[in-house]
Order: sequence, then C-alpha cells, then structure tokens
Amino acid sequence: MTDLFSQRPAPRVCFDIELSNVIELAPGEDLDKYGPFDISCAAASTDGEQVRHWTTPGSDGRPALQLDQATAADMLGWLRQQQLDGARLFAWNGLSFDLRWIGSVAGDAKLAGEVALDLYDPMFQFFVQRGFPVGLAAVAQALGVEEQKLMSGADAPVQWQAGNHQLVLDYVAGDCRITDQVVRGIEQAGCIRWRTRKGTVSSEPVPELRRVRDLLTAPEPDVSWMDSPIPRSKFTAWLPAELLS
Repeated sequence: MTDLFSQRPAPRVCFDIELSNVIELAPGEDLDKYGPFDISCAAASTDGEQVRHWTTPGSDGRPALQLDQATAADMLGWLRQQQLDGARLFAWNGLSFDLRWIGSVAGDAKLAGEVALDLYDPMFQFFVQRGFPVGLAAVAQALGVEEQKLMSGADAPVQWQAGNHQLVLDYVAGDCRITDQVVRGIEQAGCIRWRTRKGTVSSEPVPELRRVRDLLTAPEPDVSWMDSPIPRSKFTAWLPAELLS
C-alpha cells in the first residue's frame, strides 16, 4: 500500500525582511551602497498560511528599532532547519538582499551562505535567464495575484520608526503570502509573467524553479543591448568563497 504521506509535496516556506534604515534614494540609485543595513522585523509563511514574525523586544515591551544579533541568528537557524527538514525555501531577491543582511546582523555569513545556496529565488533565476531584475509587485500583478502590497519597501522603515509596528508586521507578512502565491502561479503557468513599465505583460519560460546553487554556472544571457548590464556577481559576491569551492 502506497504511503500517502510520502506523496505530499514539500512545504513552501517564504520569508521577507524589512529594513529599519530610512534611506531616500535618487532615481536609479543603488541601495546597496548604503549598506550594511539594520533589520526592523522579518516574517516567514508556510504554504502561504501559518506566519511567524521576528522582532526584538525593547525595554518598554514594544518592538525595538532593530533586530539584535541573537534574534537574527535565531531566524537564520530556523530557515536552515526548514531546509534540512525538507521544505523548499523561497524569497524574492533573497539571495542578494534578505540573506545577505540577515547574515550580516547575525554575524554569520557562512550560515547565511548555506541557506542562500539552497534557496529558491525566482527573481535571481529570472535575472540569470534575462539579465535584468524584475519586481515582485510587477510579477504578482501579471499573474493575477489578488493580495496587494500594503506599502512600498521604502515606506516600511518610516512607519516602523514612527511606531506603527503592526502596520509593518502586516506588510512583511503580506509580502510572504504574495511571494507564496507568485511561486504557485509560476509553477502552474510554467513561466514568469510581469507587467512592464509600458503596461504590457511579458513572459519568460520557467519549466521549473531551481535552487541558487544550480543557477551559478548557467550561461550568461545576451545583454549586448543594455548600456549598463548588471553583473551576476552583484548578487553573489557576498557569498563566502569557502562555500563555492
């Protein structure tokens, strides 16, 4: 008799972080040049339903301005354990952003790199295939995801510092759910669709979502038409060399 439990698909765990640093970017300016960053809060959802948050309590019992090292390390360890337990871990742009800065705050780039190599990052996979990044909101809209982002990422640090903690906690949880719905949409459609700046919908075939480690040696796309193409190393340079040897 077939073990029905063995037929269950691996759970999807989607996570996201929010910065506590208020940064006003000029058009086209690179956020990374202002790093390293502090993290206000983080969240993870399992199969788009159960959500858990990470905050560091302040002296007044309310969330502190930023996560301390112990909280960031706890989150990083939890994410790795989910992978080791068989879950597929997802984050949109999680390779170059979320895990890089969780590892920085936790003081554990090696563990962050281990999580990153086994991460499913659909944005990075899209970049590897096309040579340019695409935003979560643009993909969610094109895939017909009903839940919308509560604010922009730049607004979250402002709201957090203003004491509107629950609003930001709801926002980061929402981004986890949106990522989960986007992942489901990509796997059902076999492609990544996105709303372009012109308002049209484009698509890129994605027969299967792949882990970061399986994308690192993929051939470079043709970017000869771009004035300033983004090098792949922008996403991967922070990874400890010992993990790539």
